[in-house]
Amino acid sequence: MQLPAIAFGITDWSTIESVEYKGETGSAYWRTKQFGGVRVRMVEYTPGYLADHWCEKGHIILCLDGEMTTELKDGRRFVLGPGMSYQVGDGQDAHRSYTSQGAKLFIVD
Repeated sequence: MQLPAIAFGITDWSTIESVEYKGETGSAYWRTKQFGGVRVRMVEYTPGYLADHWCEKGHIILCLDGEMTTELKDGRRFVLGPGMSYQVGDGQDAHRSYTSQGAKLFIVD
């Protein structure tokens, strides 16, 4: 990831409009800031959320609250709880997320 020349700033995520994205089941609510080519998001998954696609975009994801299972297309599964993160590069290991109880995530991609 190449970070552009970003001036120092603070983000109050509570002031960023939340946008709903429906999953195969449940919903994801994104609060998004764009810094050049870098997207930064605070994302909340409702209980029972299942992504509606296999994602091939690279991310760094930190779980802030709840629990999320990430399934790779090859069948492997990984569970993230609060304070855990994962990273994956663009075009590597197609993945999708599921949560039974809901989760709050901080994502950079």
